[in-house]
Amino acid sequence: MIFHLAIPSHDLEKSVEFYVHILECSLARKYNDRITLNFFNHQLVCHLDPNEVNLHEEVKIYPRHFGMTFTNREEYNSFLKKLIEKNINFYKKPFIRFEGMREEHSTFFLIDPSNNLLEFKFYNDIKMSY
Repeated sequence: MIFHLAIPSHDLEKSVEFYVHILECSLARKYNDRITLNFFNHQLVCHLDPNEVNLHEEVKIYPRHFGMTFTNREEYNSFLKKLIEKNINFYKKPFIRFEGMREEHSTFFLIDPSNNLLEFKFYNDIKMSY
């Protein structure tokens, strides 16, 4: 199965720049009103809806964000290293969450050009991914 997520975009070209050129997702389809991306083997659709996006609003991590949970530490580290090399601005820089607990994980947050928050993480204990 493939997970599908649709999010608002205020500018599709900026969404392409972020998701394709920075995160290295592949662009599957592009229309005047949306783009469809291969987001780590899942389907992400950015729908053009400038009225839905408030670029002046301060966003909060909770309750709304999405992202990927890596199942391999080396893949997580490699992805993080690429972002650092691209001099990406982190919404929340890499840190350890729940340190010393079974659910301990490495994580960081990014923000896309339309104020959508993304979290990328790796659990030391893969069983804690769910």
